[in-house]
Amino acid sequence: MTIAYENGVNLFDTAEVYAGGKRSSLVITTKLYWGGKSSLQRMQLEYVDVVFANRPDSNTPMEEIVRAMTHVINQGMSMYWGTSRWSAMEIMEAYSVARQFNLIPPVCEQAEYHFFQRDKVETQLPELYHKIGVGVVSWSPLACGIITGKYENGIPECSRASMKPYAWLKEKIVSEDGRKQQAKLKELTTVSEKLGCTLPQLAIAWCLRNEGVSSVLLGTSNPIQLAENLRAMEVIPKMTAGIVTEIDHVLGNRPHSKKDFHQAH
Repeated sequence: MTIAYENGVNLFDTAEVYAGGKRSSLVITTKLYWGGKSSLQRMQLEYVDVVFANRPDSNTPMEEIVRAMTHVINQGMSMYWGTSRWSAMEIMEAYSVARQFNLIPPVCEQAEYHFFQRDKVETQLPELYHKIGVGVVSWSPLACGIITGKYENGIPECSRASMKPYAWLKEKIVSEDGRKQQAKLKELTTVSEKLGCTLPQLAIAWCLRNEGVSSVLLGTSNPIQLAENLRAMEVIPKMTAGIVTEIDHVLGNRPHSKKDFHQAH
């Protein structure tokens, strides 16, 4: 955390593990699982900046969810609330309920976003961003390590995909689609080499260049990896329209937005 903070990072997404630090200059977020006050006590915090409602609960009426999140904010436990893994329709419903009953609407959505997961962030959420100001905090910019290039020649020992709890990741990597993804990543290394950066740095910069993405959450296992990933900031100015088009050409999965449809007609 110290290395991240000293390099300009001020948003930390937690799961009840944060303690200490210069609180006033940090943005602390967490997901809501259990009682709010007990969660804050475990994290040794008086409040968090954003509390996320993780995954929509189909068994709970939307009004109850919005009232509960409004209560958390009114009690001083959080400054704002956001959603995580919600659909654009569910977020819009929460916003409408908040407006109808004079409650507090969500301000952001935590969404998976990387080279191989684009549709939601690029076609569904921009409309909410422009209409009601909901921003995106994206996660998994390296697709659970798939985009690092370490799985190019199979599953290395001691890698995440080699562990039993991540059998699903191993299956994903060795599948036909997984092999195609690795081939595309190999092509993208020519782009990263052209820009003088690593493939992970290119992937993170690519996420950050999206105007609707407020923050990109990074998960790192050691200080060296963190320092390397943070250098993605230096790559952002190099993400020209030509480079983005080149990346799109290699990936071949650019989703079509309403804007594209109107331009075509």
